Amino acid sequence: MNAVRNYVLVTAAYWAFTLTDGALRMLVLLHFHELGYSPVELAFLFLFYEFFGVVTNLVGGWIAGRMGLKVTLFSGLALQIAALGMLSAVDPAWSRVASVVYVMAAQSLSGIAKDLTKMSAKSSIKVLVPEGRDSLLFKWVAVLTGSKNALKGVGFFLGGLLLTSMGFKQSLWAMAAALLLVLLATVFSLPPTMGKAKKKSKFSGILSKSREINVLSAARFFLFGSRDIWFVVGVPVFLAAHLGWSFTQVGGFLAAWVIGYGVVQSVAPAIIARWTHGRAPDAGAAQALAFLLAGAAALIAVGTTVGRSPAVVMLGGLVVFGVVFAINSSVHSYLILAYSDGDQVAMNVGFYYMANAGGRLLGTLISGVAYQLAGVAGCLWASAAFAAAAGLLSLSLPHTRRDLQLADLKGDAGGGDS
Repeated sequence: MNAVRNYVLVTAAYWAFTLTDGALRMLVLLHFHELGYSPVELAFLFLFYEFFGVVTNLVGGWIAGRMGLKVTLFSGLALQIAALGMLSAVDPAWSRVASVVYVMAAQSLSGIAKDLTKMSAKSSIKVLVPEGRDSLLFKWVAVLTGSKNALKGVGFFLGGLLLTSMGFKQSLWAMAAALLLVLLATVFSLPPTMGKAKKKSKFSGILSKSREINVLSAARFFLFGSRDIWFVVGVPVFLAAHLGWSFTQVGGFLAAWVIGYGVVQSVAPAIIARWTHGRAPDAGAAQALAFLLAGAAALIAVGTTVGRSPAVVMLGGLVVFGVVFAINSSVHSYLILAYSDGDQVAMNVGFYYMANAGGRLLGTLISGVAYQLAGVAGCLWASAAFAAAAGLLSLSLPHTRRDLQLADLKGDAGGGDS
């Protein structure tokens, strides 16, 4: 019962953070767009948010291993509160340069907060689920990840609603107050040593991973790059510029896509169970889904260039892409925990999500370049290439726990991993 109670507490804290994270993105984007900021200036506002996500994931797992997941979880919540308060001090009378630099600094805190919270919440599941309960582990990971993404979409709507009804500063204060209540309500409830490694890991260990962790992380890099290559710039600009959609319609579609993606992630265990006859997924699922994802992106790209209705091809194709991507992401989120020992889970998850953040950062950059050079079809072909790369990397992952144990035994016989 304690494990279930702690899982509920961690999930509730993560949900609260996710709502504010999604709402904050829309608040910043819409508020500064309303002030007349250019697209490049708006992009710079989020640059440090993504960059510090890479840095945080790299060192956050090491910190959690030494100090415990409870410390990193609550540090993430506290930093988000600080970022919200910092943003509320922005003055429209400031120069454009001063405002951009200040907001970038505040967004860097929010980026650190996001990845500390995410790494802590996902790592804690490995600690809370009894050893050997692989199906339960997959189910809890899928519910946490799927509900987070659905709430991220809800947060997009919440940000627009708060900005319209309360204004920029008041919205930030309201979210900071709500998050403070969540922090106070949970800080005394979780076990103090949750996720704390029995044996202290050296700092150099953050880059010293087993082969399967390295391969899975590389596959994750390309998997999430394949999404952001079209999600960040290509499709939103296409919908607005070529289909004549309003900003509200574009934002509504992206929010609906994220919510639907999260719902599919939550039910991924039931979908996968039909394929695996009730067993937890293995590397074969990650391989097949990645190649299927590449095929979906390629078909959308072809469909947009052969005279078919672009709206039908694009929207219908992205629904299929979203379903496959959501299931693939859930399988990846399970595998990183399945491949990790309890003591090393935080460091492994941090390293893994560093690759995730790096893929998103590169995908964002490619999205703008590919759209400018080759339109939305160029974005989708690049997306297909990234998904195929994820599939090719996944081919070398161990298929079963027995395969993993045999690989470990061979590594020990040869002197171990460096």
